[in-house]
Amino acid sequence: MPKRTQFLYAVLLILSVLFLTSCATGTRNRGTVCYPGDMPIIYQPAGAASHIVLHGETLYRISKAYNVDVKDLMKANGISDPTQLAVGQTLKIPQAVSPRMPGICLAPSTKWRYIIIHHSATDIGSASGFNKAHLRRGFSRGIGYHFVIDNGTEGRSDGQIEVTRRWTFQRDGAHCKAGGMNHDGIGICLVGNFDRDHVSEAQMKSLVYLVKLLSEHYNISPEHIMGHSMVSGARTHCPGRKFPWGDFRSRL
Repeated sequence: MPKRTQFLYAVLLILSVLFLTSCATGTRNRGTVCYPGDMPIIYQPAGAASHIVLHGETLYRISKAYNVDVKDLMKANGISDPTQLAVGQTLKIPQAVSPRMPGICLAPSTKWRYIIIHHSATDIGSASGFNKAHLRRGFSRGIGYHFVIDNGTEGRSDGQIEVTRRWTFQRDGAHCKAGGMNHDGIGICLVGNFDRDHVSEAQMKSLVYLVKLLSEHYNISPEHIMGHSMVSGARTHCPGRKFPWGDFRSRL
């Protein structure tokens, strides 16, 4: 066999191995990794009528999340080429059911060095509700958190994870000014007042699941996973005096 042919075979073999290895850990799309959704997840804005396209999502994945046919999804949105989806694009979902397990997509980035945990300090809440409240407070881009973990109020399931537009577009947060965390930190808010109440088991499981994915993907060290109150210069009890740090860290 000529040396040139041997070289080409070697290159093809290496590329094949790399491709199979990348497929084994998740769904990769333009540098983005999508992990299977072991927890109930819903994308903002919530509801059965629309869906905002996230990094790494495909029309097939979205159709499975809402249990609708790809052809129906294409027809409802005037899509002729299923590969031409844009991040942030809003899709109409015909005859959709509530999405349950579409997975979490993590875009490539070197900026995320911390995970900051918050509580809403409210009895009820959801990503859409916080979005409206933050807009009223003057947050030009709405909700300041990247993720919200619900407590079973405002039509959400206990432990449901909501992904906000800030994460969709990989924008800085608006959840912790101290320590530059709005730029370096991923903001996760659990609905509830943990100065007074306890984190539900469903919320804790979802928090551990989400933090594990984020910390492993972005190589965030355990000491950089902290509550809002732990950030130098922050004047708050967030995520509450009763937040179970020992239990949380033992599960990571």
